[in-house]
Amino acid sequence: MKDKKKICLISSTGGHLTQLRQLIPIVKDQKFFLITEQHKSTEMLSKQFDVYYLKQQERKSLIFLFVFLFNIINSFLIIAKERPDFIISTGAGAVLPACVFGKLFGAKIIFIESFAKIDTPTLTGRIVYKFADRFYIQWEELRKHYPKAVFKGAIY
Repeated sequence: MKDKKKICLISSTGGHLTQLRQLIPIVKDQKFFLITEQHKSTEMLSKQFDVYYLKQQERKSLIFLFVFLFNIINSFLIIAKERPDFIISTGAGAVLPACVFGKLFGAKIIFIESFAKIDTPTLTGRIVYKFADRFYIQWEELRKHYPKAVFKGAIY
């Protein structure tokens, strides 16, 4: 019997999560779990999948640093417990600690830059690009920012 790899699918809410969910059919035969931000729109996910929740973080919020610190600690605990073989992410900022801890624990990091970014890279993408094992762009225009990225078109 073929060993199943453990895959972590992680994103923030909104369009990032919509794109990430497009990948579930690809990993459904593997052991996988989701990490996303806790929000009214993500509550139903726990009825279908194994899900961990992070606090929703907004960089412009006055309590951003506290939320980000909470997410760093929570991400460490989740990744240390689950020890995924692969982490696949469509961004955004809340995913950064899990990607870093995953890399430190030996996971392969696969990052897919946001579909919404055609000409300019995201902050999370610019950081994760430096250590990702595979980095995908959904627009050829982003190649000028990510020369080693793989272009396979859009997830949609």
